[in-house]
Amino acid sequence: MSATAATPAAASATTAAATDLAGTEQKSWGYTLLGVTRLMVGFTFLWAFFDKLFGLGFSTPTERAWINGGSPTAGFLGGSIEGGNLFAGVWNFFLSINPVTDVLFMLGLLGVGAAFMLGIGTRVASVSAAAMYTLMYLAAFPMSTNPLYDTHLLLAVAVLAMAGLAAGDHVGFGKQWNRLVKGNKFLV
Repeated sequence: MSATAATPAAASATTAAATDLAGTEQKSWGYTLLGVTRLMVGFTFLWAFFDKLFGLGFSTPTERAWINGGSPTAGFLGGSIEGGNLFAGVWNFFLSINPVTDVLFMLGLLGVGAAFMLGIGTRVASVSAAAMYTLMYLAAFPMSTNPLYDTHLLLAVAVLAMAGLAAGDHVGFGKQWNRLVKGNKFLV
């Protein structure tokens, strides 16, 4: 009977492989959760689009639906102006070109929602979502519960992180999309 002792190099390689496997499992779990988060944000944008388009009766009553002649932006921006918002002049401008503002807002909701749900074009969608969240934050400023911060800013940073971490590659079609656009960084 002979006892075989593991060499230090073999033991080191086994430990490194186990560490790498554990690191991969942690990353995989984290990236999967990032993909699920992307889906949830995408659903939020799509839900807002359909609710404002059809007036599903949640935040938009049927009579104020866009297809019934309502404005998806007038109520929120008008309330900001009446509430003494610091940027009232900007919101007045957006309301003065209101048909354009409504179309841009609704296209933003639909585009960001669809891109996040599919996991394609997440860089453009992330920048667009961050811009929309920042504008919503500024329209609600100052906040009633916190003088400087609300969840719109948190979500603006989160969607930008999704772009940086290629969230579309996880629980989405990001990898296939990347091959289709041949790695064009703007379209990924």
